[in-house]
Amino acid sequence: MPMLDVDESSIFFSVKGKGVPIVFIHPPVLTSLNFVYQVEELSRNFQVITFDIRGHGRSDYSNKPITYKLVADDIKHLLNHLQIEKAFICGYSTGASILLEFLLLYENLALGGIAISGLSEVSDSTLKKQLTLAINLAKAEAVSVLSWGISWTNSDTKKLFFKMFKDSKKGHPRNIQQYYEYCLSYSCTNQLDKIHLPILLIYGQKDKQFYHYAEILRKRLKCNELKFINNVSHQIPTKKANELNQLISQFIQNSENG
Repeated sequence: MPMLDVDESSIFFSVKGKGVPIVFIHPPVLTSLNFVYQVEELSRNFQVITFDIRGHGRSDYSNKPITYKLVADDIKHLLNHLQIEKAFICGYSTGASILLEFLLLYENLALGGIAISGLSEVSDSTLKKQLTLAINLAKAEAVSVLSWGISWTNSDTKKLFFKMFKDSKKGHPRNIQQYYEYCLSYSCTNQLDKIHLPILLIYGQKDKQFYHYAEILRKRLKCNELKFINNVSHQIPTKKANELNQLISQFIQNSENG
């Protein structure tokens, strides 16, 4: 099992395929297994890199609080370890917020970004309540409850559900709580104009709650392309994998062709 030692933690990661590198970032509780269909398909033409954020899945507990900068720094260390000069960075849900933070900190290490169901801030009351509930469950060390619900909504088959549940319930309650708390307080909306690289924005046509966040990114990012996938809400990587993989492939090919 490949592990990268960073500071006092060991981070699980995987690499499959050859070609242009793509790094995938998962949201709280979930793990790199969330991108199983991207690993399977995109690794035929690209180098697909996934990892478990500290305190999640197979990565060690982090004594340092989970912040977006900490995860961005870990991605930087991972790229250096793999001797990769630049990569496309892809984040799902709040993982897309980490993508934005990475581009603000280390744009020189990126070729571009892919934000799936992404956001630059949390500003609607419904999402704030959802995150607060998750924080309270993590405080109560009810990781299995969180893992069950989130794995269920993000799986397209029973087989994948049980795999995701088994993986995600390994997470440490304190680190999961920190990730959620940072989600709730983070905002980079006023800095989006500092990002110059191309970013592909992908949302589910049924994810009406996130239309507001899509519009923020569309208006404020200097170089972006907005795409909607039909007949899906938020959980695009697993529930509309083929459509997502096609959009990612086309975006990278177009970016490489100038």
